[in-house]
Amino acid sequence: MRRLYDWTMAQAQGRNALWVLAFISFIEASVFPIPPDVLMIPLVLAAPHRAWLIALVATTASVAGGLFGYGIGFFAFEAIGQPILEFFGKADKMAEFNQTFNDAGFWAVLIAGVTPFPFKVITIMSGWTAMPLATFITTAIVARALRFFVVCGLLRVFGTPIRDFIERYLGLVFTAFIALLVGGFFLLRYI
Repeated sequence: MRRLYDWTMAQAQGRNALWVLAFISFIEASVFPIPPDVLMIPLVLAAPHRAWLIALVATTASVAGGLFGYGIGFFAFEAIGQPILEFFGKADKMAEFNQTFNDAGFWAVLIAGVTPFPFKVITIMSGWTAMPLATFITTAIVARALRFFVVCGLLRVFGTPIRDFIERYLGLVFTAFIALLVGGFFLLRYI
């Protein structure tokens, strides 16, 4: 894992760094374990005037990768998961789970898209449960843009001093923000 991390960091120095960022952002949304922030942070620090382009590349590629993850969940479930559930007599439970997940799908995709929770898990589950594609795409765009543009914006404005904060606490800040947002909606609904 350390070699993979070191390779990713080394790519920030190359002339094809934006292409590598696009590739990392794409595969991270479906299968890759290292988040694009690892490459995005040094890119923005090296060229702050390109921060918005870097955020746009990461967002676009991540959403495209999310669609790939959605496809993995959608097609693999049909071919593998459903026959297994039917064999064990649990197909009806899956329909119940799908409905529950899709009812909260907007929040699941949003939360995974901006917090440290692995986005790939939600992209695959979204396809697996056949979440409406429009809901998935819209929420993925909002979540990933929020995450990447905030990180790039902070780096552009504050530079190197904010790097430690981003690496240590930004996931926690996003998680707290989402918890407050969900809590606010919950209070409005039940008060």
